[in-house]
This record gives sequence, structure tokens and C-alpha cells, in this order.
Amino acid sequence: MSSTNAAPQKMILLKSSDGESFEVEETVALESLIIRHMIEDDCADTAIPLPNVNAKILSKKVVDEELKAFDADFVKIDQATLFDLILAANYLNIKNLLDLTCQTVADMIKDKTPEVLRKYCSINNYFTPEEEEEVRRDMPWYFE
Repeated sequence: MSSTNAAPQKMILLKSSDGESFEVEETVALESLIIRHMIEDDCADTAIPLPNVNAKILSKKVVDEELKAFDADFVKIDQATLFDLILAANYLNIKNLLDLTCQTVADMIKDKTPEVLRKYCSINNYFTPEEEEEVRRDMPWYFE
């Protein structure tokens, strides 16, 4: 689901302590402050040596970052499809998919007002203006 018009990511070559090389996207490499400083200080001409990290561990980090990127792209879908995916993940008891999709919804509604959430979720407001005012008085923390 990634855009075909997106500019290609700059790649960084990392070299493990046992001599194996890994090519990763710059955004992934920059998550490490050590690597970030090496790049910023022009200490990385061709490959960035990582003398304290072996290939086995470095490959796990690379795979983990690739999975995060895949997950982020995977949930860039319309709301109806996302909710259907949540229902399917719940029914099929696929915990990781359920966690990912529910976290996506949580991120989408975070810091939204009740009015925005009602509109977003197509929820009618059944409170009269007086009842809503009473709820606002009784639970001001909810509307902050």
C-alpha cells in the first residue's frame, strides 16, 4: 500500500563485528544515537562498523524494523476495512493483528473531543443539552 511516487529512501550500510554487512534505510539506522552521531560527524564513508554487535543480533534488529514498517503500511486502510479487520482478528483470535489494529484506532482517536469522536464513529448524541451540561459538570476531566 505504499506510494509509488515516494522518493527512494537513502540506504546505510552497517557492518557487524563478524564482518557481515546489512543495508538498512537511513531512518532505521538513525534510531541509534551511535550511528546517528557517526553519520553526522562524517565518520561513515562506505560502511558503519559496529564492533560490539554481531550479525545474528543485527539481523534481528533489521527484521524487526522491516516488520514495523510493514505493519505501519498494512494498517493504512479506510475505516470500514480497519474495523472489519479488527472483527476478523478477534474472531480468529490473532492477538498480534488485533493488537496492531486496535492500537491504530486508539492512535486515531487519541486527544479527540467527544463531539469529534461521535462524528468519527457515527454515534448520535442522545443527551439533551441539559443532560450534557450536567455530565460536563460532573465529569470535567472527561472533556479536557
